[in-house]
Amino acid sequence: MNELAIATHTSGAWHIIALTGDLDLHTAPQLRTAVEARELSPNHGLVIDLSELTYCDSSGITALLVAQRLTTAAAAPMALAAVPSRVARTFKLAGLDQLFTIHPTTADATATDPA
Repeated sequence: MNELAIATHTSGAWHIIALTGDLDLHTAPQLRTAVEARELSPNHGLVIDLSELTYCDSSGITALLVAQRLTTAAAAPMALAAVPSRVARTFKLAGLDQLFTIHPTTADATATDPA
């Protein structure tokens, strides 16, 4: 079975969810649970750090889209940070690079005020 580790912390007004391992059919529900556990608002955004993501299938992409839907419902900003090149390629092919706000690092993503 594929493993996914999720670490969460807060940086200013940003909730950070860092993923390590595989985001796939078996692990995608863990991301939704982690997002739902955050108190999202227009003043408290979400950054999902993908720097240690080793694999992402269509279920993983769907989980990221669900995270975006949840943040949008809360009027909270969301960004992805440190997207690995192999995942970035898939995002670009699917046009998802136009849908997600993507930053090169978590520090870049959290450098702005979410409001």
